[in-house]
Amino acid sequence: SSSESISVPMIPLGLKETKELDLLVPLKDFISEHYGEEGVLFEKEIKEFMELRQAMRTPSRSEAGLELLMEYYNQLCFFDSRFIPPNKSLGVFFHWYDSLTGVPSHQRALAFEKGSVLFNIGALHTQIGARQDRASLPGLNQAIDAFQKAAGAFNYLKENFSNAPSLDMSAASLNMLVRLMVAQVQECVFEKMTLLSAQHDFLARLQLAQEAARVEDVYSLVHQTMTQAHVKDYVPFSWTTMVHVKSEHFKALSHYFAAIALCDCPAASDAELPEQEKAFIQFHVTMPEGPSLRLLLQDPEERRKLGKAHLKKAIMKHEEAMRIHGLCKILRKMDILQEVLSFAHKRSLSKYSEIDHEEDFFETGDAPDIHPKTHQKPEIKSPNFSQVKVTDIFHRLGPLSVFSAKNKWYPARRVHLMRGENGFGFTLRGDSPVLIAGVIPGGCAAEAGLKEGDYIISVNGKDCKWSKHAEVVQLLKSTGEEGVEIIVITLQGSEAPKAADKKAAAMSSSSGLLKSNKENSRKSLMNNKSASTLLVWSKKSKRSKKSTYSVPFTAVGDNDAMY
Repeated sequence: SSSESISVPMIPLGLKETKELDLLVPLKDFISEHYGEEGVLFEKEIKEFMELRQAMRTPSRSEAGLELLMEYYNQLCFFDSRFIPPNKSLGVFFHWYDSLTGVPSHQRALAFEKGSVLFNIGALHTQIGARQDRASLPGLNQAIDAFQKAAGAFNYLKENFSNAPSLDMSAASLNMLVRLMVAQVQECVFEKMTLLSAQHDFLARLQLAQEAARVEDVYSLVHQTMTQAHVKDYVPFSWTTMVHVKSEHFKALSHYFAAIALCDCPAASDAELPEQEKAFIQFHVTMPEGPSLRLLLQDPEERRKLGKAHLKKAIMKHEEAMRIHGLCKILRKMDILQEVLSFAHKRSLSKYSEIDHEEDFFETGDAPDIHPKTHQKPEIKSPNFSQVKVTDIFHRLGPLSVFSAKNKWYPARRVHLMRGENGFGFTLRGDSPVLIAGVIPGGCAAEAGLKEGDYIISVNGKDCKWSKHAEVVQLLKSTGEEGVEIIVITLQGSEAPKAADKKAAAMSSSSGLLKSNKENSRKSLMNNKSASTLLVWSKKSKRSKKSTYSVPFTAVGDNDAMY
């Protein structure tokens, strides 16, 4: 049975290829225009980002290759928040080639870059799955895991990205790819059952027949999907043929194992009868004609008759699989597939001649189809982006809650501050960056021109964008007679000259904060999606933040401290 252990080939996907991308000038320009920093000072970070993109173009077919793609995808989520303002693009084109046809596409939208990387995560999983040794249990389990993760990546792409310019990422193609991966998982599950099941056990053979019928079922669905209008002219003919061959092949196997259960396993004893009857009632799609179930299971001659009918159907399906296989030039060159098909065909033929009696005068009936059933349902495993931890390459620009592409702020103001008898005369809140929550009229801070809503980004030349509350307070307290030099910025739209505007200010700054949390948790994939999550968040923030803004600063809130 050497051929029985030969695994039928699986269908892997090629990776999408992309052109090199030079981001040096556009990013330096954006950093100086939007962030008011010198772009030249960020050349190291820009080059690091470009090197990561370059490396992810050719990932190794391994866990390390997957991690590289995930790392780049996670950096893209930070990149999105840092450099892509609402309703604008960086002005660079992302070029990618179609995985199946090689047709080039380009778009300015970062979503196309993200989606293409996600597609490659799925494609790499298919390649890892297809190269496993499926003659062993560990190899089968790894193949199942890889194809389930591939299905998850394509499904995630289908649900979260739309209007991709290339066909491989259209909803119809992704739907087909998800189904193909699920079918390949189901085929591995069948192979696993073959490895694990007891040779001459009646129930185990029935189970194998039902598993094979399930594989036939899912491959038929894939074949239907591949022959639909939007996909038909696009999918390679060899794929469509292979899927069609597999659906016929597994249908033949389901009838073969039904016959083996009936002919090779001993007739049911009285003790085994109830269990076998129960399994057999649900085995066929329609009950076979002829004697009662009990008689059928206990009479070897009746079992042989029904087994012969199943074998006749198996042989017809094997021949159909071989005929379809012969129609495709590419598949004809695949010796392994040819070998598997002809081995299965010969095995059914020899079984048929073994149980065929010369004196058989009955007409071999038409065996009913086997009811598909599986003992391990395929899972669609969504990508787990948090498994690859990354630090935002551009974190030096400051915390995303404030320093993001969607926020705008007035030019930084340099303020010289002296300490009066009652301290500096302001209340501070939060950290990274620390916010001036209130300014006492007539106090030192008010005199120096500080305003409620200012963020402290530097104290005496030390960058404080990422500083914690206590660190900033320490820096302020350690100043002597000569006073302290601080640099502050004000977000546009968050100034609070009148009490009526304070609420709006609270909302804009707090929703900015929450949006960045969303970004960091990788949930918001596209602008429209993040916008809808934002709406929900800002409603909450209206309630939670309002109070801290409308209290007079003398009644200091829980998390405000007065200096």
